[in-house]
Amino acid sequence: MKKINHDAVVPVPITETLDLHGFQPKEVKDLVIEYLYQCEQKGISDGRIIHGKGIGTLRDIVHSILKKHKQIKCFRLSEPLAGGWGATSFTLNLKKN
Repeated sequence: MKKINHDAVVPVPITETLDLHGFQPKEVKDLVIEYLYQCEQKGISDGRIIHGKGIGTLRDIVHSILKKHKQIKCFRLSEPLAGGWGATSFTLNLKKN
């Protein structure tokens, strides 16, 4: 089991956008799942995940996660001014209180 160095953990504010630049593919799955959970907790229903254009590895990982996530209503490549094929926009089904 990998030990977490809590001194090295940097809190990141949760906004409508998650930028994956600088993350390795092996880090993305847990990060995206936690990000979606935090969006649910904060009531963020529409968001965007920037995965970059590259060869599509991060995009494929992100899309695979979104396809399986029970709270995802829909997702699509972002509009050109929001990153185009270098980002994916999503909508969450938020629970009504």
